[in-house]
This record gives sequence, structure tokens and C-alpha cells, in this order.
Amino acid sequence: MSFKFQVINPLLHSDLRLKIMVALDSLDSANFMYLCKITESTRGNLSVQIRILQEAGYLEVTKTGIGRFGYTVCRITSKGKEALRAYEDGLRKLFSQEVPAQEEEPLSSAG
Repeated sequence: MSFKFQVINPLLHSDLRLKIMVALDSLDSANFMYLCKITESTRGNLSVQIRILQEAGYLEVTKTGIGRFGYTVCRITSKGKEALRAYEDGLRKLFSQEVPAQEEEPLSSAG
């Protein structure tokens, strides 16, 4: 059988990473604590997911200050916007795909 499901970006198929990307696509940029609040994430988890998106080239992260007085701002990149659009398009295609009917298999006499 040659049928394959539409492939979607597994990097964006994470609840928190997708929330971060959608928020930044709408806002252009946001500080870390605001992202923490709107995604309802812990700081540790948010930090890890932002780093993953940054390493993929989807986010630009700017840090100012030191220690407790540090301030982190995240901005979606053009590569991130393209990936988000492709992800959205991929989901639409996935849901609109026609899955071929299951072929009847002969009954086995072994049992």
C-alpha cells in the first residue's frame, strides 16, 4: 500500500511549543513571564521549550539584566512564521485526507 498520512512538524506538535508560537505570531514579541502566564506553564518547562524553538531558528531570544533582575523577550522569526503556517496547512491536509478503505483479508483457518 502506498498511502501515507500528511506529515506535520513534530517540533510544533507539542502543546506548549504550539501555544508559544501562536502567541508570538499574534503579539510579535512577548516577555518570558507573560508567556509563562498565558501558556499556564512553569518557568522551567517554558524555558526548555523556548530553548528548543530557539535552536530550531523559530524564535529570537533577547536577555537583558542579570540574575533575578534579568528580562527575557522572545520574538518569532520569519522561519518560525513559515513553520507555523506550514504546520497549520499540514493539519488541514491531514484532516481532509481520504484514507483508503481497508481491504478484506481472507479468513485464516489457523486459530
